[in-house]
Amino acid sequence: MLAKYTITGLAASALLASVAFAQTPNTATGDRPSTAATTSTTVPSSFHGNWRASKMSGLNVYNDSNESIGSINDMLMDKSGNIKAVVIGVGGFLGVGEHLVAVPFEKVKFVNEPVAYTGASNTGAKPASGAGSSTTTGAATSSTSSSKSNPWYPDHAVYNASKEELKAMPEFKYSTE
Repeated sequence: MLAKYTITGLAASALLASVAFAQTPNTATGDRPSTAATTSTTVPSSFHGNWRASKMSGLNVYNDSNESIGSINDMLMDKSGNIKAVVIGVGGFLGVGEHLVAVPFEKVKFVNEPVAYTGASNTGAKPASGAGSSTTTGAATSSTSSSKSNPWYPDHAVYNASKEELKAMPEFKYSTE
């Protein structure tokens, strides 16, 4: 009985494989594949400069003083696909006790360059502007990382508020309606 099912399975596989091979496009006779297939396979950089939405979740958020104030939990968009708000998680430990706040998307700035630290402890001094610049505090020198930024998502986000100001904002709750 098992041999009968095995032979039937092999025959069905061979039949399906022959149908698949029969559908290969013949480019020798001048037939061209559809333009939709060529666009997606021959132009891999057609979306160059766009960011992956899946990589935005968990992105660190800093304020103008380079202090970490939270991370992006979600992005809210309208029905036409425009992002309207960014949900930032403030405080808590591993998501427990985290205070969620929604801030307007226009108020959040995304930065490709890594955060510039001013030594072993962050003194709150602002780094010099520009990529690759260095800041000198006494004898300690710090420069931004020379590694190439990822083209598919930014390094971090900047929102001008302190942790205390964000915690004082009304908590964002997902509506069930």
